[in-house]
Amino acid sequence: MPLRILLSCALLAALLPGVSAWGQQTAKPRQIVVVDRIVAVVNDEVITQQELNARVDFAFRQLRQQGTPPPPREAIERQLIERLINDRVQLQHARDIGLRLDPTELDRALERIASENKLTLAQLRATLEKDGVPFEKFREDIRNEITMSRLREREVAQKIVITETEIDNFLQAQLAQTGRDDEFNLSHILVAVPENATPEQLQTRRARAEQALAQLKGGADFRQVAAAFSDAPEALQGGLLGWRESKRLPSLFLDALRPMKAGAITDELLRSPNGFHILKLNERRGGQTPIIVQQTRARHILIKTNELVAETEARNRLLTLKERLDNKADFAELARARSEDGSAARGGDLGWLNPGDTVPEFEQAMNALKIGEISAPVRSPFGWHLIEVQERRKQDMTREGQRMNARQALRERKTDEAYQEWVRQLRDRAYVEQRLE
Repeated sequence: MPLRILLSCALLAALLPGVSAWGQQTAKPRQIVVVDRIVAVVNDEVITQQELNARVDFAFRQLRQQGTPPPPREAIERQLIERLINDRVQLQHARDIGLRLDPTELDRALERIASENKLTLAQLRATLEKDGVPFEKFREDIRNEITMSRLREREVAQKIVITETEIDNFLQAQLAQTGRDDEFNLSHILVAVPENATPEQLQTRRARAEQALAQLKGGADFRQVAAAFSDAPEALQGGLLGWRESKRLPSLFLDALRPMKAGAITDELLRSPNGFHILKLNERRGGQTPIIVQQTRARHILIKTNELVAETEARNRLLTLKERLDNKADFAELARARSEDGSAARGGDLGWLNPGDTVPEFEQAMNALKIGEISAPVRSPFGWHLIEVQERRKQDMTREGQRMNARQALRERKTDEAYQEWVRQLRDRAYVEQRLE
């Protein structure tokens, strides 16, 4: 038989299992077992079914621990595949701009988590593995959470500007509200609507939100409906937002909440640029108490990281400066000569700081110092710092606190809105192929 015919027969046999190259019936082919498959492609990376299954299983464990009746598995899968895609595009962006988490910082974060749960690190590892969560997977998830938190701070939060006029207008609006001192314990469902949604997309998302609202009016558990329908980050916590002051809530929410009684849900969907909302009022309380805060006067030296200055190099520079300071070098003089912050001209002096004035990493390290003590190098989204605490005092900030709280509420509100928009734009620029269906 000519060679070309032999090759054709072999190819035919490969394409038609069960038939030999000579046309004879062969043994029944073995059944193919799918070990894993791709459920989404995000730029040059993939998300696998096993990765999604691990997230779904963990979500079901959380729901059981909370006593929340779980929704259908398909609903959880839809929620989590979207979250995995959004997380992946953010982590890819962090990698592209050189945002990295130092291993020692990750170790300290894990130790804090263990300490907050009254466990040693070894006990935390044992507890996780007993619950079926590999410690290395948990470690990687914490790394990703911290990275995305820093990305949010760097790309969004630090660019938010709150003007004094905005604060004045905010406080005036609060004075005009009869429930200005009220606080609300809320649960929330969001059915998100894409930017520039087509009429068909808008109709589909509205129908989904109306389906959720109809289930709630029919007596369904809010936590279960939130887990099944909500696109908000707290969906798998039953939609619980917790206590929110009225001034931290958008007027859309506040207007709906004022006439509601505890335990009630909104009668109709609330429409915002982000999508359709459903609220449940769990509790409400009122009244304002005096605001007494501990202020800290501090100064610092900052070395920024960038394409030319790596994390290790920045940290080593500060270790050298720390050694000089320990040997009685003048802090202000070194700050003026070496610090890359706007405070350098003032010898690194930051003045009196209120809680929340600095990023959490800086504030936590500063609060752990004694008066006159200089920290080891501290990492924040801005770079690496040496911090010295000069004084502390208690201050009645009741009046000032109104402005401080207003600034913080405006910052949180604007940051949340800007962050959601930033993630949406980041995803729009990415190549995303969803294969779950």
